[in-house]
Amino acid sequence: MRSLTFDELFAMLSAVALSAGDLARLREWIASIAHPAECIALIEQAAAGRPCPHCGCARKHRCGQASGLQRFRCLHCGRSHNALTKTPLARLRKKECWLPYLQCVLESRTVRDAAQIVGVHRTTSFRWRHRFVPGAMRDRPKTLSAIVEADETYRLESQKGSRTLTRRPRKRGGVAKRRGISREHDCLLVARDRSGQTLDFHTGRGQVTVEQLHECLKPVLPLDVLLISDGAVSYRRFAAEAGITHEAVNVQAGERVRGAIHIQNVNSWHSRFKSWLVRFRGVASRYLIHYSGWQRLLDTRRLTTPAHLLCAAVQLDQVGG
Repeated sequence: MRSLTFDELFAMLSAVALSAGDLARLREWIASIAHPAECIALIEQAAAGRPCPHCGCARKHRCGQASGLQRFRCLHCGRSHNALTKTPLARLRKKECWLPYLQCVLESRTVRDAAQIVGVHRTTSFRWRHRFVPGAMRDRPKTLSAIVEADETYRLESQKGSRTLTRRPRKRGGVAKRRGISREHDCLLVARDRSGQTLDFHTGRGQVTVEQLHECLKPVLPLDVLLISDGAVSYRRFAAEAGITHEAVNVQAGERVRGAIHIQNVNSWHSRFKSWLVRFRGVASRYLIHYSGWQRLLDTRRLTTPAHLLCAAVQLDQVGG
């Protein structure tokens, strides 16, 4: 009996309507036969020509191999490095599992689901989440342009996973002790232009201040932009001090749209983020910026494959520090 070629098998598989269970079994099988060579090749390719991460010098020579990666020795500082030195992925093991795990990141899998699919322990899955996502989420725009909407969303502060609480523990489904926005809430500031470019900032607890707006928004807003926000006084003061044109939407008075003046885009992003975050059943405040960056990656659809995510995590730390 003639054996099928891969193209024939792939054509047959493409014609079958696969259920969620079938897809999970297929992913588990692919993860079980994955080989680190593909992952290593992508890492070396993404980091090609990278200068020394310790001093920035481009002069180096080969210095053996370790963990499958080529090592180099800098001719200036004499220290050795590889393609992952001083990146969030440095010293991570099981490279044969990285690409299947990054597919789980693209699918917004929970820690336990990803661990089962890839074949690692759930604590490894959690640690990897907060190494891969921060690495890739630095693929963000340098500046915003034209019309920029800015608004903040607030979440109740969480010390999930902390061994030592700085307050009395809440009951499940806990609420803040004070009404309205207070120091019990984490502030996530989001700025988004009409082309879909998005930037997110975790400004800490309580309402956003003028100083925080200067720190977060001033470096990314050219002077010719039109900044649109709600009626908060902090935005008006920031825009006046920064010399930026500003329009406010009086949301409290029921105003939503005034011609092209609205904050519907950024509020829509907030809504998608909150809906997406539900699957994780609560996230710690210290990781909030990781999750907003993760959602931003998915929302822009620029990094659509595990290889894209891996290369982004490696490439974006070219100079070290």
